[in-house]
Amino acid sequence: MLNSTYTGLRVLDLSTNIAGPFAAMMLGDMGADVIKIERPPIGDDTRALPPRWGDEATVFIAVNRNKRSVVLDIKQAEGRAALLKLAATADVVVESFPPGLAQELKLAYEDFRACNPRVILCSISAFGDGPLGATMPGYDALVQSVSGLMSFTGHAGAAPVRIAPSVLDLTTGMWGAIGIMAALARRGASGAGEHVRPCLLDSAFTLMN
Repeated sequence: MLNSTYTGLRVLDLSTNIAGPFAAMMLGDMGADVIKIERPPIGDDTRALPPRWGDEATVFIAVNRNKRSVVLDIKQAEGRAALLKLAATADVVVESFPPGLAQELKLAYEDFRACNPRVILCSISAFGDGPLGATMPGYDALVQSVSGLMSFTGHAGAAPVRIAPSVLDLTTGMWGAIGIMAALARRGASGAGEHVRPCLLDSAFTLMN
C-alpha cells in the first residue's frame, strides 16, 4: 500500500488503541514519516492484547505499520519538552487523550500551535465537544451502546449484541485521516494549521443513516 503522496510529511502519533493509530498509519502508507510516541513501560495499550503473532500483538501490528517508535513519558517535564521539540518539526500530530488530559499536560492545540503555527492537530475522542465529551471517556463498544447502533443487532426479544469488529474506531480513524488531508490542502493556501476533531459518536450516527 505504500506510495509517495505524503513523502516528506512528518506525523507524530500520540494516540493509542485503534482509531488514532489507524489514521496515522494511513498517512504512513502514503509515504509520511510517522513517529509513534509510546509511554513507558508498556507502550501502546494494544501491545498487551491477544491474540499474538510471535512476541507481538496482532491488533498492534494491524494499525501501526510504517511507523517508527519512541518511548517518552510526556507526563514528566523532560518528556514533554522532548515531545514539543519534535512537534516543532511536525506537520501533523494525532492524539486520543481522555477528557481534560491535554489541558492538564499543557498539550492542547494552543500549546502545539505556540511551537509550530503550521501544525495540524487531530484530536480523536469518544463523544466530541458536547456535554458528554467534556467529562466522559469511551471506547468502541460503549459508544455502540450509547448511540443505539447496538440495538440493531442480535435477535428479537433478546439483548442487543455488540458488532464484533471495532467499526467505530476504524470509521473514526478514516474520518480523522480525511480531515487531516483536507487540512493539509487548506494549509497549502493559508499557511496555517488546524484542529481536526473526529469522534466515535459522530461515526456511529453516520453509519446509522
